[in-house]
Amino acid sequence: MIMGMVALGGACGAVMRYLVGLSVAFPFGTLTVNVIGSLLIGLIYAITQAKGLNGWQPFLITGFLGGFTTFSAFSLDTMRLLEAGRLAAAGGYVMGTVLLSLAACAVGLWIAKGAL
Repeated sequence: MIMGMVALGGACGAVMRYLVGLSVAFPFGTLTVNVIGSLLIGLIYAITQAKGLNGWQPFLITGFLGGFTTFSAFSLDTMRLLEAGRLAAAGGYVMGTVLLSLAACAVGLWIAKGAL
C-alpha cells in the first residue's frame, strides 16, 4: 500500500515537473521547481507532523515531492540540522551536497563525452 502511494505520488510529481519545465524558460524551470518544492516540503512536513497526518508523508513528501524535486528533501534536511542547533553539520551538509553534486555531474559528463 505504501509503495503504491509513493509510486503514484512520484508519477504525479514528475508530470508536474515536466509541465513547469514546459512553461518556464531554461534554467528558471529548475529554479522554480526547487523553490516551490522547498516551500511545499516545509509546509507539508509541518502540517502533517502537527496534525498527526504522517500517513500522507509517503505520498506527498517521498512520492510527489521526490518526483517533483529532490532539492526539497535537501532543504528540509538542512533546516532540521539547523533547528537541532547543528550549525557546523548543516554547513558541511550544504557545502558537501553542492560541491560533490557538481563534481559528480562534471565527472558524469566527462565519462559520457569520452564514451560517445
